[in-house]
Amino acid sequence: MPDSTRRGLLIILSSPSGAGKSTLARRLMDWDPTLRFSVSATTRAPRPGETDGVEYFFKSRAEFQDMVMAGEMLEHAEVFGNLYGTPKGPVEAAMAQGRDTLFDVDWQGGQQIRNSALGKDVISIFILPPSITELESRLRGRAQDSDEVIRGRMEKSLSEISHWSEYDYVLVNDDLDRAEEKLRTILSAERQRRDRQVWLNDFVRGLNREFERR
Repeated sequence: MPDSTRRGLLIILSSPSGAGKSTLARRLMDWDPTLRFSVSATTRAPRPGETDGVEYFFKSRAEFQDMVMAGEMLEHAEVFGNLYGTPKGPVEAAMAQGRDTLFDVDWQGGQQIRNSALGKDVISIFILPPSITELESRLRGRAQDSDEVIRGRMEKSLSEISHWSEYDYVLVNDDLDRAEEKLRTILSAERQRRDRQVWLNDFVRGLNREFERR
């Protein structure tokens, strides 16, 4: 169940393509089913097996741009010729219910979310690969993309990795189980921060009243 005693968190996971953020996001949600995964909107075509509203909200370029102009996007960016963005309404509704939202976004999306009006409730985590050789091996192991697309992703990785120091936490994904355990620890600790416990002021005032009655 969502925790109505605190504000919901916005948990940003970023990494170069192939470093494992999507796998770690799925594992984190299996560990805590109350987590809400932020479904992005995109102008790219659906891949085989993808369903509108599940993996992405698939939009035309005109529809996407209308949402941006109406202020309905928390963040948006163009990546490899396609537009990607996060619809704002569902995120705000989840926060009001004390429900945490998990974002699988690149550094541009993460930066926009951190700089938004909701930035004070953001936890940002960057995932690094153990090596560039391993990163390329993982991309090729997917068997989803052409050599040209893989080259483009590898070139973009240099830019992605250069933004690691902008994040609150940085993990090296050299072992999936160990990286997942560290993610759980981060989330558990962040949920207990004093400024996230909106009930504490009333609780401490109650303790003080007990002292006054003694």
